[in-house]
Amino acid sequence: MLTEREQQILGWIRANPSISQQEIASRAGISRSSVSVHISNLTKKGAILGRQYVLADTPYVVVVGATNMDVVGKPGGVPTPRDVTPGTIVVSPGGTARNVAHNLTLLGTSTKLVTAFGEDVRARELSEGCMGMGMDLEGSVTVPGGTTSTCVFILDEHGDLSQAIADMGILDSLTPSVLERRLDLIDRAAACFVDTNISHESLRFLAEHVSTPLFCDPVSTTKAAKLSGLLGHFHAMKPNALEAEALTGVAIHDEKSLELAAKKLLDTGLDQVFISLGADGLLCAGQDGMLRLPSYSANVVSATGSGDAMMGAIIWAYLQGENLEGTCAAGLAVAAICTESASTVNPNLTAEAVRQRMAEAGATGKVLSAN
Repeated sequence: MLTEREQQILGWIRANPSISQQEIASRAGISRSSVSVHISNLTKKGAILGRQYVLADTPYVVVVGATNMDVVGKPGGVPTPRDVTPGTIVVSPGGTARNVAHNLTLLGTSTKLVTAFGEDVRARELSEGCMGMGMDLEGSVTVPGGTTSTCVFILDEHGDLSQAIADMGILDSLTPSVLERRLDLIDRAAACFVDTNISHESLRFLAEHVSTPLFCDPVSTTKAAKLSGLLGHFHAMKPNALEAEALTGVAIHDEKSLELAAKKLLDTGLDQVFISLGADGLLCAGQDGMLRLPSYSANVVSATGSGDAMMGAIIWAYLQGENLEGTCAAGLAVAAICTESASTVNPNLTAEAVRQRMAEAGATGKVLSAN
């Protein structure tokens, strides 16, 4: 049953499907954020298909969160504690949101990045690099006197992460009021991704006001706590096993507990959950079933950025209309391709390469349950 206000707004949308939420707010004499809530309710009630209403002529994805300069060090052998270890150091653009946007762009998806830059050399290098890749930065902010995010990663001799230090305080500038001014940009997107490097208040604002499908990566067990009480607002989530434990309180030690954690996440209202298991593959769960696929073979150079690559692939597969297994396979394929480069994002990534890797793997997932 639609309320009187919802019927009024629905009438305006029918008369002009391209009407902006700001125009609706002006007609109704209410705030822009209130209109967003009404649109979300209309979507949930099935009166409008959220994506069709907000979809632009050229579909794009809005990506909100961190852009960093990544410094990645890999030892040439087993590192000696408290000593200098010879190895290689690679400096490259990074940050969860930027990496997801970069991967999406390489896969042929138009992206608009909402992030924060300082006023320093790193900001110029990062922003010029993003624009050179074709990312739209119209929604990003520059913080006067700010220091652009920087992360230092130390890998072990196998290429896996050993330690990391992050200086990302500038992201606090992506406040709810800043994001509110970008709601029209977000709601016209085919999908929106957000990482948990922004504040809890900003995450809550997006979760409660964005009407287009929301995707999220918890980033870490510590930052996953920011999602408390918000999970049901998201379309899909991609935690690793430790983050899934933090989000559900379920200790994952075998397949049964893994399935239980996935079910608890789905019970919050999430449509899809992808629990990355590193070398053990990926658990994919949706409201109509659950399956698990093994990792794809790869000539691993560095695992840094593979989780972000997988997240980008999940969004890309969603836009391609892939089913749960196809989405799972795409995530594993892009993650494998990512590990074959020393850079955080493999510059050789293409949609064609992903489909070829998926075809080569050709493995059918283990179905854990189906409705």
